[in-house]
Amino acid sequence: MSTQQPISLLLCALGGEGGGVLTEWLVETARHAGYPVQATSIPGVAQRTGATTYYLEVFPTPQSELNGLRPVLGLYPMPGRLDALVSSELLETARQLSLGHASRERTLVLSSTARTLTTMEKMQLGDGRRDSAQLAQLVAAHSRAHHLIDMAELTRQAGTVVSAVMLGCIAASGLLPMKREDYEQVIGGEGSMAQASLRGFALGFEAVNAQRQQAHYIDAVLSPPTAPSASAASASQALPALPAEVAARFPATLHDLIALACARLHEYQNAAYARRYIERLHTVLEAERSSDPQGRRGWAVTREMARWLALWMAFDDIVRVADLKSSATRWQRVLGEVKAKDEDLLKLYDHFKPGVPEFAALLPQRSAQRLLAWDRRRSLAGKTPWALPLKIGTHTVGGMLALRLLARLKWLRPHGSRFVTEQALIDEWLGAVTQQTARHWASGFEIAQCGRLIKGYGSTNERGKDNLLHVVRHLATASHFSDDAARAAAIAAARQAALTDDAGQALDKTLAQHGAPARPLKAQPIRWVRKPALRKTP
Repeated sequence: MSTQQPISLLLCALGGEGGGVLTEWLVETARHAGYPVQATSIPGVAQRTGATTYYLEVFPTPQSELNGLRPVLGLYPMPGRLDALVSSELLETARQLSLGHASRERTLVLSSTARTLTTMEKMQLGDGRRDSAQLAQLVAAHSRAHHLIDMAELTRQAGTVVSAVMLGCIAASGLLPMKREDYEQVIGGEGSMAQASLRGFALGFEAVNAQRQQAHYIDAVLSPPTAPSASAASASQALPALPAEVAARFPATLHDLIALACARLHEYQNAAYARRYIERLHTVLEAERSSDPQGRRGWAVTREMARWLALWMAFDDIVRVADLKSSATRWQRVLGEVKAKDEDLLKLYDHFKPGVPEFAALLPQRSAQRLLAWDRRRSLAGKTPWALPLKIGTHTVGGMLALRLLARLKWLRPHGSRFVTEQALIDEWLGAVTQQTARHWASGFEIAQCGRLIKGYGSTNERGKDNLLHVVRHLATASHFSDDAARAAAIAAARQAALTDDAGQALDKTLAQHGAPARPLKAQPIRWVRKPALRKTP
């Protein structure tokens, strides 16, 4: 008899969400694949005041390999012995965690981020809603691994019930031994309801699968180096080779990350731009060597800068977007997502709406300023910012040629106004990092980590840069701190506050607490809208 233990799952669904159907699907899938399985329905309140739960155990050895023996499966979840907790509502997930079913060492949590407000939340005079961020932190603290997905949105997209999306999430988690084809076979393909269920299953599967791939990639690239396994050795062979003269200038622990950054910047612009990255990063390393000659802290400042400096230098613009949209790998990814077959006809349309800032970015400084001033006058006059809506058929020859032509304009990028502006801002941040690292390692490390504030595009990107530069100008170089340790603590608090909310209220409050001015208010135009005349009904 195999010494393997059954795989246990607790399924939580609200009334009308198809928890029973989900359980039947899982049971039939396990039987279809030949695995022993047992499910139990646990009575509960099938409305928002509670949930109906279902407990399932699957033995991971096929029945054909058990020599006629049958495993003994449980009827009820044991505290701390649960392998997976699957829930369609975030607060319900937290409630189940509070009952002690899950454990940090063993349990995988698959939960929707969607909320269905409880009666107590609705009864409050003010905003009585539970903080979803705190609930998510609770899930992370009491699970071995977790995947938080807006299952309600995926359900709406598929036109089905949430149980189909939950089934896809379970299948993609890799917890159960069944294959994807087994699940899809049980759902069936006849009728509109089955087709909708398959769509929901696919969306849930892809959502969890994408998170797993991203987590594996981050772990492989950013984790401290360990003894390489056979799979890791084969993966490292796929990394771009770092030139010997570059490798000699940096510690071996940074080589993989620098190699990825150089490859990205070479693709983004050219070899000279990648060399510029190396020279910038080397100044950080020299500053860190002056404050930590032995590298006792693992060259953490240089590592942080290697990540965030490469991402900032490869900022998104219309040239970059065109290049990504017209790449061969993107087309292959779309084919995989829609599961197109050889005989299928696939049409792909990309929608763009570039505005004045996008076009001005490629123009020289003076021309760009005149164009931006013209658009600013339009906004002050009450008009919407100018933009050019485009619909390009990427599957057509003309559409692909247009995107490739735009992607070939990267030679024009260094002459554009945005490139010049971005490089100046990068140098300002870089100077603060090197200066403070050479003087006080912890301060330099905190400023380097502020690079994570630069993210997204458009207004989000601009807001992140404004926050970073405000921290650099008013905390990194300020003279009112009693010592460098206080400066490092202030920079860390400001960075965490900036990541807390988009409005920046937490950041302004933190800045004031540490003796720095709040961010300046930006002028916003007031648009007057004429009230439409009421029509009199006869």
